[in-house]
Amino acid sequence: MISFLRMRLAGALATIFGASLISFILLRVLPGDPVRLIAGPLASEQALEGVRRQLGIDLPLPVQYARYIGGFVTGDWGFSFTAGGPVREVFASRIAATAELALFAFVIAFTAALILALLATYRRNRIIDGFVRVISTFGLGTPQFWLAMILLIVFFEQLNLFPGPSGRLDASTLAPPRVTGLLTVDSLLAGRWDAFSQAIEHLILPALSLGFVPFAFLVRLLRANLLEMSREPFIVVVRSKGIGYWATHTRHVLPNAFLPTLTASGLILAELLTGSVLVEKVFAWPGIGALVVDSILRQDYAVVQSFILLTAVLYVGVSFLVDMLYGVIDPRTRNPVSQRG
Repeated sequence: MISFLRMRLAGALATIFGASLISFILLRVLPGDPVRLIAGPLASEQALEGVRRQLGIDLPLPVQYARYIGGFVTGDWGFSFTAGGPVREVFASRIAATAELALFAFVIAFTAALILALLATYRRNRIIDGFVRVISTFGLGTPQFWLAMILLIVFFEQLNLFPGPSGRLDASTLAPPRVTGLLTVDSLLAGRWDAFSQAIEHLILPALSLGFVPFAFLVRLLRANLLEMSREPFIVVVRSKGIGYWATHTRHVLPNAFLPTLTASGLILAELLTGSVLVEKVFAWPGIGALVVDSILRQDYAVVQSFILLTAVLYVGVSFLVDMLYGVIDPRTRNPVSQRG
């Protein structure tokens, strides 16, 4: 078990180092001058030099990289000229909006995938199975920002069933007292049912846009695992004992087919937390994603670098936890060498 942990930890640290180095280099080879964007087109050369010293980009690249990593570890993520404040504080003020959207999208995607995969593989229902295959193929090839715009055109502009790109609440609605930062939770804690219903309404379209691709992947993966597991000999033994088809399918086939889906679900949740950039921009969602889009356009190094490194840490952390959980559930994965022997 110790060697298993060491191997996973070494891979995690190497991934984080690679992501930080690539993001650091790419941001500095992009065309454009962030100093000119900050100081303005009429700034003097002396003023530009002052901004360069303030940003630390007048230093050699190895020194800049060392300061970047050291600052991230110690919590000094720099100053965002896009948001007008320290990057850490700006992220802290926006992370709840991103987390709420990601969690809502994940619940929708996971629940829908689980239900449809079970129904499609239960006695091989051809109609539902055909529907699942078509919608999953469509979902895997659908850009999230395109789907977001289509949903806005249909359900906001044409049918007027859901709110448009107006953030998390209507402008006329007072937000509940901040406790967790999640409007749905804070509204319930404050007994504000009007705010709760509005928060749900504002979440539906962006969550559907964000969760459709993960749903397509999960339902395809779970369907394939369920079909494969249903052909195993022990399932025939279970059925021979007189247990019904549905009970066999949900109590014996599903748990054994769920392990690969567990791994994918953890990574998908991490992706939703960090990959809502364009969807947030389309719906004017006040999360980290919308901030990152603006920061990329303005070459705000501090925001973009911190976001990329946070993304890498989150991905690696979730993957590491899933690997540990997988090792607990299936001890065979702890020693792959012995399995090959």
